[in-house]
Amino acid sequence: MTRHQGRHFLHIPGPSPVPERVLRAMDMPVIDHRSAEFAELGKAVLDGAKTIFKTTSPVIIYPSSGTGAWEAAIVNTLSPGDKVLMVETGHFATLWRQMAARWGIEVDFIPGDWRRGVDPAVIEERLAADTAQQIKAVMVVHNETSTGATSRVGEVRAAMDRADHPALLMVDTISGLASADFRFDEWKVDVAVSCSQKGLMLPPGLGFNAISDRALAVAKTSKMPRSFWDWEDMLKLNVNGFFPYTPATNLLYGLREAIAMLLEEGLDQVFARHQRLAAATRAAVDHWGLEVLCQEPRDFSPVLTAVLMPPGHDADQFRQVVLDNFNMSLGSGLSKVAGKVFRIGHLGECNELTLMAALTGVEMGLRAAGVPHRAGGVDAAMAMLEPSAAGNAPLHLSVVK
Repeated sequence: MTRHQGRHFLHIPGPSPVPERVLRAMDMPVIDHRSAEFAELGKAVLDGAKTIFKTTSPVIIYPSSGTGAWEAAIVNTLSPGDKVLMVETGHFATLWRQMAARWGIEVDFIPGDWRRGVDPAVIEERLAADTAQQIKAVMVVHNETSTGATSRVGEVRAAMDRADHPALLMVDTISGLASADFRFDEWKVDVAVSCSQKGLMLPPGLGFNAISDRALAVAKTSKMPRSFWDWEDMLKLNVNGFFPYTPATNLLYGLREAIAMLLEEGLDQVFARHQRLAAATRAAVDHWGLEVLCQEPRDFSPVLTAVLMPPGHDADQFRQVVLDNFNMSLGSGLSKVAGKVFRIGHLGECNELTLMAALTGVEMGLRAAGVPHRAGGVDAAMAMLEPSAAGNAPLHLSVVK
């Protein structure tokens, strides 16, 4: 194994690097999760999570991965034999479809090319044609981590309203939350699914459901079996800051600190920072003469950029060269795009200098791996990140206390 000095550069699109402030916040003795001290922590994170989702509705926090939060969304709102509408935007939309099918859900899965987000017009067309209103939910991935394409959730909701269809809007914002603009209340989302290890800058281990009043009402008639994932059990105890079973106590300390960091910077500033770093990354890719996987500019992800390799070059071999030589991890291509793309994560605790280091590692890797490219992509990104280029002062993460 190649040994390196210095810190490993983690530039996969999640888990993302955990800031020092969050690591320090989690470095606490385990406390009694039935104590008044814990109730204070529980209330703080449950209320703080609402702010991050931009909602006044309840947010439930599970000791789980995002996959668990997916399952919670399904079993609390749907019944076996129900029909839902989903779109093939990439690997994770496909996995959510597979999970729904295992629960006996009939999935109308609109094919996609993995190079753009959801087309709201197609959603409107399918719902308008559903005159019997058999479709119980529209299930959309906000940010498709496998492709670097986002879906315009607000426009999807507008399409649903134009179709005058009562289906629930269920959104996977696992990698979008706290990185890409997400507005639960304004966009009239009914269930949002997320997790801890992406924009929230925590280790894996927390899953989230944000839940509208409509979704809570539907849950009362859902016929899916559920126990661990039951919303009702959670909400009864969450009122007082507690959980029906042992929560991930120390991760909740970290969550409280991560929420504080995001609010200190300001959510709109967080989103603007991600957009600016993403634009700089795409400028570098374009200068290198490579191709961004996402083809719809309106759908470019602020969370990551997926890059197509030139014909005859394997993305995984390139990633290995970068890891061996420069101690940096890049994201792999998944399922349909395995070996064809590599993914540059620029989410969470990432600023201008962090990104410049990552792009330098990519450009050096391209040279070391013999991948055809035009030198100077780092300079193209740098030109976009200089304060004079944007007309604004640079955006920075909160200072470590």
